[in-house]
Amino acid sequence: MPTTHICDLAIVGGGLAGGLIALALAKKRPGLDVRIVEGSPSIGGNHLWSFFASDIDEGNRWIVAPLISYGWTQYDIAFPAHKRTLKSPYYSIESERLDTVVRATLPPSALMTGRKVLAASPTAVVLADGDRIEAKGVIDARGPGDLSLLDLGWQKFVGMEFALDEPHGVDHPIVMDATVEQIDGYRFVYTLPFSATRLFVEDTYYSDTPDLYRPKPGSGSNSDPIAERVLDYAAAHGWQTEHIVREESGVLPVTMGGDFEAYWQSGGNKVAKAGMRAGLFHPTTGYSLPDAVRMAALIATASDLSGAGLHALTHDFARRTWKARGFYRMLDKMLFRAADPDERYRVLERFYRLDPQLVRRFYAGRSTLFDKARVLIGKPPVTIPRAMRAIGLLPSAKS
Repeated sequence: MPTTHICDLAIVGGGLAGGLIALALAKKRPGLDVRIVEGSPSIGGNHLWSFFASDIDEGNRWIVAPLISYGWTQYDIAFPAHKRTLKSPYYSIESERLDTVVRATLPPSALMTGRKVLAASPTAVVLADGDRIEAKGVIDARGPGDLSLLDLGWQKFVGMEFALDEPHGVDHPIVMDATVEQIDGYRFVYTLPFSATRLFVEDTYYSDTPDLYRPKPGSGSNSDPIAERVLDYAAAHGWQTEHIVREESGVLPVTMGGDFEAYWQSGGNKVAKAGMRAGLFHPTTGYSLPDAVRMAALIATASDLSGAGLHALTHDFARRTWKARGFYRMLDKMLFRAADPDERYRVLERFYRLDPQLVRRFYAGRSTLFDKARVLIGKPPVTIPRAMRAIGLLPSAKS
């Protein structure tokens, strides 16, 4: 017989955004009856999230501190005409760690994993098995809404964690190695050393399409060109692979424009939202962790956790964030529409010659007016007419 579950707050989606909100509430509001509803058996899925220390406000670091799996004090970037080491703390969180911490922090009754959601309203969640959750407030954190409502490019990637036969000799991350062949847009390889013989290598593309061109399970095809490039990169560096510990792939939106309100309503007009579903991700990187931390801190200290109160809180925060990031969307237009795909790396190469503090603020989504001027001043790596057409200051060449 169907069961009705009663609670104070229901979080629909147990990914990064939902997990962080639950942990923040458990710390700040321990008496609150919270439920996380997640379709998969675990919290967090199969992901690795990385961030710079400067991405997180000092007052919010308590939210992510228990989740950190790895940390380094500096990182490298490499381009055909420019290489650099930047002194900046950098951290990674494994989804397994998020799952472990959430389970250790919340009571078992709070975790409703393996449960498919049919519908969510501001105060109720309907499950596929007939059960229902009645809550004072509901937050939908199930991933992206209707991305077709936004003007997008794509960051797509395939990553592999290797156990190696011998030490790899890498002591800090290589966040961008763009000395590799440029394929399908701006391509770079991302490397994280987890231990002396454990290494994560990811092949990343800033592409016009979200297609990863990977063989589908059961297709009978063994051809996986992106995975082969990851293996080739490891072999070229002399990293002899004992076995592949874990593999992940994904596609993130790079935003050039769109209708924020239409995007918000596509996920349910009056339902509170968090994470990608709220449009809370960096327009250029697609990364959602810094915004997810800010949202978790905001909700944990909110006085009104009703459905209406949460909707107003999350919508207003997401709308303000969207409006504040027009500069990044403009830069994305220049990257995707003013530069030829195999020349996009030049835009990033120039960017990484700038002041490290400017770079940190850029990734945090908090560029100052001076930062914005500095990014735009100087000889651009694309032609000025193409740049002006990309951002709409000149008519398209086809018009």
